[in-house]
Amino acid sequence: MNSWMFLVLMLTVCCHIVKSEGEAEPVETEKKVQYFPPEISGSPHFLETFDDPGVLNNKWILSDTKKDDTEEAIAKYEGKWNIEEPKSNPLQGDLGLVLKSRAKLHAIAAKFSKPFEFTGQQLVVQYEVKFQEGMECGGAYIKLLSHSKDMNLKKLNDKTPYTIMFGPDKCGMDHKLHFILRHTNKKSGQAEEKHAKKPSGSLDGYFTDKKTHLFTLVIADDNSFEIYVDQELVNSGNLLEDMSPPVNPPKEIEDKNDKKPEDWDEREKIPDPDATKPDDWDETQPETIVDPDAAKPSGWLDDEPELIPDPEAEKPSDWDEDMDGEWEAPQISNPKCEGAPGCGKWTPPTIKNPKYKGKWSAPKIDNPNYKGKWKPRMIPNPDYYEDLTPYKVTPFSAVALELWTMTEDILFDNFIITDSKATADSLAEQTWALKKKEEEKKINSSGKSVIDAVMDAAQERPWLWAVIALVVILPVVLIVAYCCMSSDKPSQVDDIAARKKFDDEKTEAEEEKEEEKAGEEEKAEASEESKAGGDAGTGVRRRTKKSDLEVEEENKEGDDEEEEEEEEASESQSNSSPRKSPRKRKPRKD
Repeated sequence: MNSWMFLVLMLTVCCHIVKSEGEAEPVETEKKVQYFPPEISGSPHFLETFDDPGVLNNKWILSDTKKDDTEEAIAKYEGKWNIEEPKSNPLQGDLGLVLKSRAKLHAIAAKFSKPFEFTGQQLVVQYEVKFQEGMECGGAYIKLLSHSKDMNLKKLNDKTPYTIMFGPDKCGMDHKLHFILRHTNKKSGQAEEKHAKKPSGSLDGYFTDKKTHLFTLVIADDNSFEIYVDQELVNSGNLLEDMSPPVNPPKEIEDKNDKKPEDWDEREKIPDPDATKPDDWDETQPETIVDPDAAKPSGWLDDEPELIPDPEAEKPSDWDEDMDGEWEAPQISNPKCEGAPGCGKWTPPTIKNPKYKGKWSAPKIDNPNYKGKWKPRMIPNPDYYEDLTPYKVTPFSAVALELWTMTEDILFDNFIITDSKATADSLAEQTWALKKKEEEKKINSSGKSVIDAVMDAAQERPWLWAVIALVVILPVVLIVAYCCMSSDKPSQVDDIAARKKFDDEKTEAEEEKEEEKAGEEEKAEASEESKAGGDAGTGVRRRTKKSDLEVEEENKEGDDEEEEEEEEASESQSNSSPRKSPRKRKPRKD
């Protein structure tokens, strides 16, 4: 025990020394990876890395308008924005656009140098989001604003037309990853929202892990679309098949003017017209009747109510009969009913009526005139059109963030809109991939095991190796020494047991010798008495014999008692191993 206490003391002292040294001489933290502006091959349609804080209020314009149909106190877009480093920045010198306010409307946008028109093979939209404080309720999606010659970004609001809405959104337990395409109806010319199906995987972690996440949308010229999160595919489909409502309206629709004929019979089953009610069917019989075999239990107290006024209750002193009415004592259970089977008027129980059959109705048969469920006839859809190239989206000329959120410090970075996924991947490799690596490294270092932490500390302080060796080797030496000593010397318990066994055997042998000696003395005394009584009369000899018989009987009884005591002593000896035999000799009578 003392050795283990010594080891605990050593470890405590060691930890204290490491802590004090760490405070006195702080170890130089690992240098962060330096951020460098990415070098993009090709010519993306739009690129924003926020390397220059001056783009705020110049390139990126804040809205100063109000949202319709909203309370005046929160209707204005007055949420704050800033370009700054993240709170936990994996790349030194890297900046991003940060939403700074909570419970506010936010709107900010940047124009392109020219509108985007789908003329290539792909449309790729990609950007980064980091929920630095997690996400309680709010969105982090972007809108690609439809091109308009009179576009005014200072008037950006929720009604501003957009072509594509894409990105994460959450409120409570509802997690979404939007992809909404505003498609123009070729007949009416009106824009209609088409929603992609929901991703199959879980989205919860993106909102809570406080890491940088990369969101990518790819639309191809074969109408396919793909959605990636952190360069992993989470959703895919076809614009012609997997949007709701469909991009193209149906070719045929139901005729609203069509009416069901009066003789149209939709009844699949009808009552059998040939069925008749049986003569013995009595509809007047009730469903339940009084049990004729029931009898009132003996001892039933008909004249005693189940509840009586509490005799101990008293009217409150402040009771006003004019205001409160006549006072009545509260009801309590009648104590006379406690031992009785019941009190009050006895009523027999009811049972199901065996004669009850209910109201008769004819059985059902197949309807010979059944024509099925009626539906209005289908006619050609007057609004039908077919757009086989919905990937050629409405041209757009700005990217916007129009958001409401209950969580602040949402960071956006590295926006790119291009016609090549390879270009977007190149940007991600130089930005997001480095951030991901550094964030994972930080998580791993903060979550490393105790052994790894001790090894790292020993690398920085070589003298700790001696302490580690002492703490590790000393217990092994103590255990080996303890085992060896135990094998060489018999235990104290074994020694005591051996001595007890020897004493018990010795005591029993001595008692047997004492019994034999006593028996010989008794025989000698008996022979002397017989000789002394030889000269006496016959009566004396008879008395002597009688006394001898009494002595023999008493000796026999004493021997029986001694045998019983010996058995009890052997049982107690086997249980408690006494040092001496508990058996006592009963004094003999002469």
